Amino acid sequence: MLAAILLSLVAAVLLGALCFQHTVTRGLSRCEWSDLLSQLASVPTAPVSRVADEYLNPQPNQLGTEPIDIWAAIGGLEGTRRMRRNARVLVALAAYAERWNYTEGVIVAERMRHDALQLRRATFQITMRTALHTGNLRIPFYMHEAAVSYHLMTQRLLALYQTSHAGLYPRLAEALN
Repeated sequence: MLAAILLSLVAAVLLGALCFQHTVTRGLSRCEWSDLLSQLASVPTAPVSRVADEYLNPQPNQLGTEPIDIWAAIGGLEGTRRMRRNARVLVALAAYAERWNYTEGVIVAERMRHDALQLRRATFQITMRTALHTGNLRIPFYMHEAAVSYHLMTQRLLALYQTSHAGLYPRLAEALN
């Protein structure tokens, strides 16, 4: 009996999460470009890029930046939450670009959805481990994953706009910096 109640509860939570995700995505798909741009929260681009580059391009001394410095650079827990919220908007901006360049827009948007999924997983792990005070040794790895995913998303989006709609590119680049 307890197992059935627990299973029902888990199913209800998952269904609620899917409904929420669908509602948010549907709302973003109806927004105009300037509205999407205004929804982007401030994320420190240079520190996130530095953390991502360190992770993506290993050097002989792979210890690199200390975890506390990474935490400060990405803005701590609030910074990871901003990256997570921005991920939805970045994907919506990529989907918006499909209007001008359908073939490349679809491919870039799908790659960005994959990056967003990795970002959501990493930020979930950071949030849970921070809240529960468990597994703190793994948090730096999730911080790297979050920074890399966000960095890749912004770089993919900027490249897409640079080739698909150069007129909107400067405003997008300014909003992301």
